[in-house]
This record gives sequence, C-alpha cells and structure tokens, in this order.
Amino acid sequence: MTLIKSISGIRGTIGGSVGNALTPLDIVKFTAAYVKRISYKNRKLKIVVGRDARISGPMVDQLVSATLVGCGADVVNIGLATTPTTEMAVIAEKADGGIIITASHNPKQWNALKLLNENGEFLNAKQGAQVLTAAQAEVFCFADVTEIGTMTHKDYSKYHIDAVLSNSLVDIEAIRKARFKAVLDPVNSVGALVVPQLLEQLGVECITINGELNGCFAHDPEPLKANLQGLCDAVKANNADLGISVDPDVDRLAFICEDGEPFGEEYTLVSVADYVLSQKKGPTCSNISSSRALRDVTESHGCEYFGVAVGEVNVTTKMREVCAVIGGEGNGGVISPELHYGRDALIGIALFLSNLAHSGKKVSELRKTYPDYFVSKNKIDMADSSAAEPIFNTLKQKYASEKINTLDGIRIDFESQRKWVILRKSNTEPIIRIYAEAPTEEVAEALANEIINIANSIK
Repeated sequence: MTLIKSISGIRGTIGGSVGNALTPLDIVKFTAAYVKRISYKNRKLKIVVGRDARISGPMVDQLVSATLVGCGADVVNIGLATTPTTEMAVIAEKADGGIIITASHNPKQWNALKLLNENGEFLNAKQGAQVLTAAQAEVFCFADVTEIGTMTHKDYSKYHIDAVLSNSLVDIEAIRKARFKAVLDPVNSVGALVVPQLLEQLGVECITINGELNGCFAHDPEPLKANLQGLCDAVKANNADLGISVDPDVDRLAFICEDGEPFGEEYTLVSVADYVLSQKKGPTCSNISSSRALRDVTESHGCEYFGVAVGEVNVTTKMREVCAVIGGEGNGGVISPELHYGRDALIGIALFLSNLAHSGKKVSELRKTYPDYFVSKNKIDMADSSAAEPIFNTLKQKYASEKINTLDGIRIDFESQRKWVILRKSNTEPIIRIYAEAPTEEVAEALANEIINIANSIK
C-alpha cells in the first residue's frame, strides 16, 4: 500500500517496508515538516494532539508528540478525542495548530496524520503542499536541548459537549420531553466515550453496541448501509426510536429509522439543514458529490445553495465566503459554523434530535418529508493515477451535450432527468469514486453501470 499524501492529510497502513506504508520514519518526517511550515511565526509554538482508538494510536501518538517536543513545540495532548473535539481544542488553547491521529473511516490497519491550522481547520492545498515539500527535502529544524518543548495532558470532551448543548439551535427541552430511546454504534472507538455523555445530557436513553475502545472494529467502520446491519437489528430488537452510527473519529454520522431501515447518510445533512433553515435563513453549502436533496430543501426555504470540490477545507472556505448557516458533506458530515468550521457528529446528533422532536414524527416519517433521490456509490481501482485523465476526457466528449462540471474530476448533470454522475480521484485511497444519483434506485444503478463500463473499457 503506497503512502497517500493529499489535502486530507498523510495516511497509510501500519506495518510493512519503508516507503510502502505509514512507517515511524514517515510519522517523524511529516510531523517535523509540519512544524517547519508553521515555525515562521518566530516564537514558541503550541500544538494540540488528539487521537481515535485505533490499535496503532498510542504508538503514533508517542512519535508525533515526541517529535513536536523535539522541534521545540509545546504539546497539549488531549488523548482519546474526536476529530471535532481536537479542532475545537486548537481554538480554545489559542494554539498554532493541531494534529489529529486518525484514518477516519478506513479499516483498523490504517492510520493518518490530519493537520490543522491555528483556526482548528484543515490545511488548504497550498499549505499542504508546503508540508509535502518540506518532508521531501528533509530539512528540519530540531531544537537545542535548552529549547525543547513541553507536554501537558488535558481532556476536552466535556468542553465539546457543553458547547453543543449551548448552541442556540439545540432545543434541549424539546428533546428531553420527547424521551427518545437510541441505539448507538461507535464502532469500538472514541464515539463510545462522548456520544453517550451527550445523549444523557439530552435525556435520551442510550443503548451502546460495539462500545469497547479497543480499535478492533466490529465491522467496516464506514457508516454505510452495508456495514450497519447489526445496528439495524439492534434498533428493532430494543424497540428504539432510532439508531445512531458514527465513524471512528466521530466526524461522520448516519441514522437508522425505528423500523430498522437506514435513514440514508446523504440525508443526515439534508434533515439538519431543513431544521436549521426553519429557524435561521441563509445559504447552505456541500461538495458536488453530495445529494441534490440539499439543494432542493435549501431552495424550498427560499435560500441559496453552493456546491464545491470534495474536501472539507473547500466546503468551509465557501461557507465563510457566503456566510452559510449550515453545510457539510453527503457522507454524513455536518458543519455548523455557530459551533466551529468542521464536520461534527455531536452537533449533528443534537440538531437532528431537535428536528425530530419539533416534527413530532417517527424517524421513518421524517425521512418521507424529503425529496427522494437514490445514490449508487461505486469505485474502481486505480494503481496509476494518470489513468483517470483519459477516462475523464472520453466522458467529457461523449456527454458534451449535457451539463459538465470539472471542478473536481468530472460531474455530468442530466438536468431534464434530475440525475447526475460524478467521477473523481479519491483523496484517501488509490481509487476513482463513481457516484450516481437519480429519482429511482434503478435509474441510479443503470447510470452508474453505464459509466463504469465506459471507464473499464479505457483503463
């Protein structure tokens, strides 16, 4: 497995030969390169470090923290923490940056360094390129013995939960009055620490499955329908009002209806946006791989929708630019700017439950109030990244009469049929992602297969 370097950070598998995985040498090198990029401030740096519950987490944490100290930075290590908690800790500490040790939804053998700026947000493409350049040059600045950094340990979980509960749009009273029962699947990671605490504060009865923090994920950790059958079954078995699934670093969120059927991860953001816009008008934003349903719901409230290239930093940049009131990604990522500019499952849960309580409906009934679109999510392996361009060029010519968007890979909109398809190189895996959406599952699958067949004929 080749080490993946992108706007989403540095990630790879743990174990294997040098240059063929995320090795201890890589971890030290990229941590030192990160410090070099921000050390222009000419003063003592403060960096926040947090991690999910992956098996390799303690090892990577020690390497990252020691390297930062060796580079002269003071480290605030917040231990087991969600990605959004770490982002908020950077702001609270007035730190110069942060490093999140997590491979997000990737399987247990993966780990990664996600790099944050002083605003607790991911580095943009230019900043990320500077880190990659410094790492490749291997010209680092390690501190003299009298100038090495220090390390302190803090817990920011309560701080994060309190901030969610203080959000002006979270209706604690309505949620408590509804007396919801939920089944939680935190897939053996840090969600097991924080989500039950949040639900308790909201008066929600919480039953947790896969709650041991051992990093041995009970199933593929990406919160997709195919991976959540155990949660679906548990919701029905416990006669619960809903199921809640988060990924290992708790920035993605999916719900299960009371009948054991998935609410649809694409509709996490749609439902939250519907509630936010009912309380506060303004623009919304998501990446162009997300469901058209967000645009439909936004326009139904008389507001404007903006689509951007895939990558959380692209979404947050546009959200700031247009003063969006809510945004995120169709993979279950909710960004509430009133809290902070980062995908956050905790605020997503609280806003979704507020919407559910206000509606007085069952979760399945709430889902039926939104436009029906079906997404077919597929991928094809791509050992050579250059193989993508001929595919994109062929599709651009073949569908020249349709609406073409090349902002991120290639997206083809068939406006008259309310369907679209996008092909883009993944930021996190050596694959081309192919998403197709249409008003029916059959049409979405047919469109996806049509494009996959063309792509495979060119590869």
